[in-house]
Amino acid sequence: MSATIPYGRQSIDESDIAAVVRVLSSDWLTQGPAVPAFENALAARAQAACAVAVCNATSALHIACLAAGLGPGDTLWTTPNTFVASANCARYCGADVDFVDIDPDTFCVDAVALERKLIEAQHTGTLPKVVIPVAFAGRSADMRAIWRLADRFGFVVIEDASHAVGATYAGRPVGCGDYAHMTVFSFHPVKIVTTGEGGAVLTNDPRYDERLRSLRSHGITRDASKMEGDDEGPWFYEMQELGFNYRMTDLQAALGLSQLARLDAFLARRRALAARYARLLDGLPVSLPRYDALDDSAWHLYVVRLKHGATGLTHRETFEALRQAGIGVNLHYIPVHLQPYYRRLGFAPGQYPEAEQYYRDAISLPMYAGLSDEDQEIVARTLKAVLA
Repeated sequence: MSATIPYGRQSIDESDIAAVVRVLSSDWLTQGPAVPAFENALAARAQAACAVAVCNATSALHIACLAAGLGPGDTLWTTPNTFVASANCARYCGADVDFVDIDPDTFCVDAVALERKLIEAQHTGTLPKVVIPVAFAGRSADMRAIWRLADRFGFVVIEDASHAVGATYAGRPVGCGDYAHMTVFSFHPVKIVTTGEGGAVLTNDPRYDERLRSLRSHGITRDASKMEGDDEGPWFYEMQELGFNYRMTDLQAALGLSQLARLDAFLARRRALAARYARLLDGLPVSLPRYDALDDSAWHLYVVRLKHGATGLTHRETFEALRQAGIGVNLHYIPVHLQPYYRRLGFAPGQYPEAEQYYRDAISLPMYAGLSDEDQEIVARTLKAVLA
């Protein structure tokens, strides 16, 4: 049976459609007025100085790493419990990758393990240039502790907050830059708000902002004050570095701007669903997410962990039984270091035991703003029946 209740999906209404139609009827389809309008609204929401919109979050991670100066001979550290893009961005820059295991309570990078690894790396002269903590499922890692470590050990913090648009940390919006040099958001259809595909880098540093804008558009400038040679006329531009075509279109930006207007409603619904799941799943042989961050997390994902031995089913059997019953569960994530590409770089099973154990236990249940109470109750009843 195919899944009838997906694990995630976009929430599109008539205002979103009208916003895109207005762009289709305008003179601009690519980078016109909607892109800076979206950037300004995003920066204002996150209380950041600058937001640079790009075509997806992978490109955002890539140019953030380049803006941080990451290159051959450098190393980036991130968590193994993430989508591969959080590590791949280093490889695009010619840099090496290493990982830090997760906190078993939050599923984010463990700041204590990070400190321990940094001390060892300092002794061997192998400190990272960049560290990318991931705001897993909508909740930030221990960013204050990581920020203190960045000051002590001299690395750049790029928070991969792809799951956390609208979330808060320490009473402030994720993306404000209190505890990260740059923050990356994703606007993929299953994220909190969508632009179809899309991403952004937020920063308070004007030097990063200038470099990010150059890198997203071929390394080209039309600003005469920044040109290395003479301005030869109104048509003139200079390519000053090897950049990319990572631009967001006005179509995407218009959709994102419309979606941002409903961000508070999306967050309120996700938080209500998370609270309902806690009640509906109470007493089942699963570990539920921690709720000390109920009002801080954006609740992009709702992940439960099976208690092995409490039922007669394996992790895979439970997952497949739910899919067969029409519940579109998923698994976030396969530890990055276990992917064939990274195994060929020397990584192996057993290196990050908390992330690997998490992978053996975890199931992502349906979680999206459009999930009805009735469908959520079907998910809970089905999970209860399968586990029984």
